Amino acid sequence: MLIPTKTGTAEYAIPGLSTPCKTWYQIHGSLTSPTPPLIILHGGPGATHEYLLPLTDLAPSTPLIFYDQIGNGLSTHLREKAGDEEFWSFDLFIRELDNLILHLHLQDRPFDILGHSWGGMLAAEWSIKSTYSSQLRRLILSNTLASIETYERGVAGLKNKLPEDVQRVLDRADETGDYESPEYEAAVEVFYQRHLSLTRPWPPREMVAVQKWLVEDPTVYGTITKARSKRTRRDG
Repeated sequence: MLIPTKTGTAEYAIPGLSTPCKTWYQIHGSLTSPTPPLIILHGGPGATHEYLLPLTDLAPSTPLIFYDQIGNGLSTHLREKAGDEEFWSFDLFIRELDNLILHLHLQDRPFDILGHSWGGMLAAEWSIKSTYSSQLRRLILSNTLASIETYERGVAGLKNKLPEDVQRVLDRADETGDYESPEYEAAVEVFYQRHLSLTRPWPPREMVAVQKWLVEDPTVYGTITKARSKRTRRDG
């Protein structure tokens, strides 16, 4: 069965920015279907949609909406906002999702949301704060976390099992916010191959594009991760 696919962008006006941004999206299936669509929120923060494309296996029965969250991928990049922890807030991404729902005329009909990893955290926050959460039929939280403190302890435990030289590079990146050095890229590859995916050969095909985007523009990931690291050191 040939599934119709449509791509587009939704204009997203962010207070304080002189030019509207664009949220890129891709629809698999038809939004005129009587089956409520599934909106898919990728992880990161600052990753992109590509690694979740295996979910297109659901498209024959369920319309799917993928999108790249603002700041990376095929949506507007905002490198000038690197390090601006106040700008890169949950509310920014909640408003973006609301804006996409309006753009696709979904505000008056039921839909489902699947959030993976960081996307699960965002989906949970959205379900509490959004104007349109009354239309949410099902919320699917995949490989996400309920407690950032517990997550940080878990990641720290995994990191402590890495070679000491790799640990030092990862710690230095968190302290400085420099996630673009070749040393960091090599160190994080070690972590990913042990704890992100055991698929071989590495990286899995679905992850190649995501890794490319994260290396080319670590603005979102670097800013939010550094802010989280500072809070952990302060509260720890």
